[in-house]
Amino acid sequence: MDKEYFAHETAVIDEGCKIGKGTKIWHFSHIMSGCEIGESCNIGQNVVISPGVKLGRNVKVQNNVSIYTGVICEEDVFLGPSMVFTNIINPRSAIIRKDKYVTTIVEKGASIGANSTIVCGNKIGKYSFIGAGAVVTKEVKPYALVVGNPAKQTGWMSEFGHKLAFNSSGIATCPESGEKYRLDSGNVSKII
Repeated sequence: MDKEYFAHETAVIDEGCKIGKGTKIWHFSHIMSGCEIGESCNIGQNVVISPGVKLGRNVKVQNNVSIYTGVICEEDVFLGPSMVFTNIINPRSAIIRKDKYVTTIVEKGASIGANSTIVCGNKIGKYSFIGAGAVVTKEVKPYALVVGNPAKQTGWMSEFGHKLAFNSSGIATCPESGEKYRLDSGNVSKII
């Protein structure tokens, strides 16, 4: 049976990986054993995906990204160039902690900017937006915009990636989609 995904001839794909239909894996990337990569994903150049990582449908992984064991990305996640995940809180070269990997979940539609670092054990909320170079050391709320080192929340983003401006009633409209959002008790939700 022919494979239903594309892999560049320089890509290395270990045995035991599940790769969805329409996914593209580019130059010099290494997909390690036990990975699950959904349909229609794009894995850029020089990407390392460690054993057991799970990527949902339509995940975009830009060049030079490291995704370590313990990371789960839901569908429509964007991982910017050279961003990195960690998977051990207190790494030491001389101490083996492979049984201590900490899970990090990136929820649907989240975007993580170039050169940012996600410290393990934190949930990255749906449609949140991590600015370039940010160092995330705690949970990020859905629709939150966080920037800096350590990352701090500076606003809210729409599902189309626009900063939201809430009126006195706690309502904001995405300028691109026209979708409306409500800010209530420090949380944002889309009005359906």
